[in-house]
Amino acid sequence: MKLNKYIVKQILVGFLLVTFSLMSILWLTQSLRFVELVTNKGLPLSFFIQMTSLLMPRLFIILSPIAIFIAALFVFNRMLSDRELIVIKSAGIAPFRTAKPIILVGLLLSLFSFYINSVAIPRAERAFNDLEWQVKNDLTHLLFREGEFTYLELGLTIFITSQEKDGSISGILVNDERDPKTKVTISAERGRVVNVGDIPRIILVNGARQEINKVDSSFSSLSFDRYSIDFGKTTAKKEKEAEAREQSLAELLDAPNNPNLSDKDIRRWLVEAHKRIVNPLYNLLFALLGCTGLIVGNFNRRGQGKILTIAIASMVVVQACDLTFSNMANKNSSLIPLMYINLIIPTLIVLYFLLFYNPAYKAKKRQKVFA
Repeated sequence: MKLNKYIVKQILVGFLLVTFSLMSILWLTQSLRFVELVTNKGLPLSFFIQMTSLLMPRLFIILSPIAIFIAALFVFNRMLSDRELIVIKSAGIAPFRTAKPIILVGLLLSLFSFYINSVAIPRAERAFNDLEWQVKNDLTHLLFREGEFTYLELGLTIFITSQEKDGSISGILVNDERDPKTKVTISAERGRVVNVGDIPRIILVNGARQEINKVDSSFSSLSFDRYSIDFGKTTAKKEKEAEAREQSLAELLDAPNNPNLSDKDIRRWLVEAHKRIVNPLYNLLFALLGCTGLIVGNFNRRGQGKILTIAIASMVVVQACDLTFSNMANKNSSLIPLMYINLIIPTLIVLYFLLFYNPAYKAKKRQKVFA
């Protein structure tokens, strides 16, 4: 029991350190693509943090198997270098019993990852896509930048001098060329962006409107106390297409019965569903790949380079096959069983080594034969 607690503690500490380091690096690289979007829209830092934090569940699912593999490889290699594994073997503790702590950690991570895949990721993806759509398309969330021209859409440009904390704007100049037959220029002292139903508008106060007809070159001008510009025709909220990551596992598995999906989307949804089932179990497989060779292998004073190389190569091959089979299944759903085969066969192999492979026993048997 004490041995199990000791190994579990070492594995969990290593896993948390590796996961935090990898997620920090990957979060930084992923967040760079939102910097321009946020700065161009003039959004606050809290909005940026909210968007990037919604990426965390997806990043955890990607990095968790790799992190547990690195942690298992490091901890058991250190235990072998410090002769701890040699003492464990000399005490007659079987390899599978030695691996029980890492199996427990792998199973717990698999269950936790399954929860994230089934619950956290769909919610985070829906929130992230809604937030991204609002930043790009919803004018009510737009913050004008003082002293700069803001291009809202093709043919529509707005310039403001200042913006108050209450949301009102002043010193407004609008250039509207959405109608190919006319060119409209509007200036106003003050204004505010409001929502009328689902249609965003900008209300202007005390200004002038000038229009040039491009067909007959006629010019007209008028002054106004109050005037509104309607953006509903081109920026009204549209129905977004549902993405596979936003759906629950039941909805993904029921994709063939969804009449709104094309054949390509059905294949994509089915692959996503089976990935949610298979991928969490890679935590257990990668944990075993990281420790099996070191547990059953013989100690070498020159280092365990050969065992470490085989373990890393095995992990890379399994990961590469997973990506390959997923892409193949996206084109042909009959290849989905390959995703399970890629998980089951390596798992059975490492379990065979832990349960039945005993090189020390074979060495003693050879000594008796030659004796």
